[in-house]
Amino acid sequence: MGLNRSLIGKQYPPQDYGVTAEATMKYARAYNEDNPCFLDPSRSGGIIAPPMFGVVMGWLPIMLVMTDNELGADLLRLLHLEQDMYFYRPVAPGDIVTCTAKILGIEEKASGESAVVEVRSVNQRGEAVLQMLFTAFIRSGRRKERRDEDQLEESPQAEPLFRVAQVVDADQTYRYAQASGDHNPIHLDENTARLAGLPGIIVHGLCTMAFASKVMIDHLCNRDPRRLKRLRAHFSRPVFPRQTVTTAVWTQPDRDGLKVYAYKTVNPEGKAVIKEGMVEVVAV
Repeated sequence: MGLNRSLIGKQYPPQDYGVTAEATMKYARAYNEDNPCFLDPSRSGGIIAPPMFGVVMGWLPIMLVMTDNELGADLLRLLHLEQDMYFYRPVAPGDIVTCTAKILGIEEKASGESAVVEVRSVNQRGEAVLQMLFTAFIRSGRRKERRDEDQLEESPQAEPLFRVAQVVDADQTYRYAQASGDHNPIHLDENTARLAGLPGIIVHGLCTMAFASKVMIDHLCNRDPRRLKRLRAHFSRPVFPRQTVTTAVWTQPDRDGLKVYAYKTVNPEGKAVIKEGMVEVVAV
């Protein structure tokens, strides 16, 4: 039985999230952040939350959708396929952020179905701070013809603007689970991961995306997180603790007054773990 298409357009009750310095700094450290904008409370103006902290604020709204019995999503078959985030205003400790989720679409795929959930977030002043598009894929169990996705997914022809390598720590998944609220056992328990057909625990896709956000803020935004306006990731392979992931970035044509970049993150074998990545940054 497939996902319930009559729920397309359904909006769920808004959820409030009280932002604290403890939570934002814990999240920053969970993906090896070292930016004083996130970690130094003594800096002028205080700290702000990392842009990717939006996934923490939006976690409960997403779960309201995915666990809706009327939707009919089998969580054991759920994969996080894509995340697209638009950053409108910084969030700081003391803010009360209200997040509202809505099902935007459900589509049939070759081996399952995808569902797109939008989460819009506003602060206590009613100002938009974030728009998040979460795409889930529900595997049907039907077999599909194998194909080499690395050949189908081509990188831009030019040499990248730069590449950055990052090491995933042995305890990364445990720290990220505590900071994000995502305690899916495939990220924490070896036996559960193997029962799911994996060789061992895997890193949260959003943790890998947070690694990519650090690359963009450090190298495209001159360490100013307020300049990051969009980050999109399509998750194509799992990442494992102790691996090194490398992100390559290419310049794209400007759009709507923003600098636009494509990026791709690969594992030690050079295979994509994030493909079709996109970044939009305020030019200076």
